[in-house]
Amino acid sequence: MRNKLPKKTKLCSLTAIDALFASGNGALAYPLRAVWLPSEQPGVRFLISVPKRRLRHAVDRVAMRRRIREAYRLLRPQLPEGLQLNIAFIYVANARVDSARIHAAMARLLKELQPNDFQAAQ
Repeated sequence: MRNKLPKKTKLCSLTAIDALFASGNGALAYPLRAVWLPSEQPGVRFLISVPKRRLRHAVDRVAMRRRIREAYRLLRPQLPEGLQLNIAFIYVANARVDSARIHAAMARLLKELQPNDFQAAQ
């Protein structure tokens, strides 16, 4: 499997994003919070949010988005095959965090996504 993140893996639909935040399940692994919801679309789609309220400087927000995206790209193969899911990763720290901490938080969040939870929800 190639470790690329093509456009089809990004969550762009406003209705899907609204539904995700309205009725999705969540988990916290500092400095990240994940919200997920099963979807009808094939595959896993994600979005990353680094609020301006947390990091005031754009250069800091962009750096954290890149670190989160890289951690997800490297750990995505841990997700089960055939999973249909929308995920939002939200940055909750008030300062920049190093890549190792982001990577560890992403690993904990992705490990928490169990396929049996989604079978019961559908």
